[in-house]
Amino acid sequence: MNKISILYVDDEINNLISFKAAFRIKYHVLTAISGEEAIKILRNNTVNIIITDQRMPQMTGVEFLESILTEFPDPIRILLTGFADMNAVIDAINKGKIALYLSKPWDVAELEAAIEDSYEVYKQKLEEKEITQKLSLSNEQLEFLLRQKLLS
Repeated sequence: MNKISILYVDDEINNLISFKAAFRIKYHVLTAISGEEAIKILRNNTVNIIITDQRMPQMTGVEFLESILTEFPDPIRILLTGFADMNAVIDAINKGKIALYLSKPWDVAELEAAIEDSYEVYKQKLEEKEITQKLSLSNEQLEFLLRQKLLS
């Protein structure tokens, strides 16, 4: 079985190290110290879940998630913040950029539960996408057959 692939984005190197140490055995963990680095990683890897810190110097977690929404719509997004930045969190949830918000410092058990739940949502979204594509193809084939029948 393939491991769940997680991209963790945080501007604090110690947080990246801690995250990798806590989850590297169970999950495929990728880390990035900035939104720019994270985008490069996303372009070269399949990622199921993105976990990002809100407070980062070049771009906030919400800005990062917003910037990748079009190019990478599938990964489930989790926002971490150690500050009472509720306006950003509410904005991100309302605009559909994040599925979950957790406070820092994170708890390993809580974060692991969030990862597992998020992966179930990820798999469901992919199944729905696949079914929609199959239905669309079937619909096109039926329309073609109908046109053929009408022309004969």
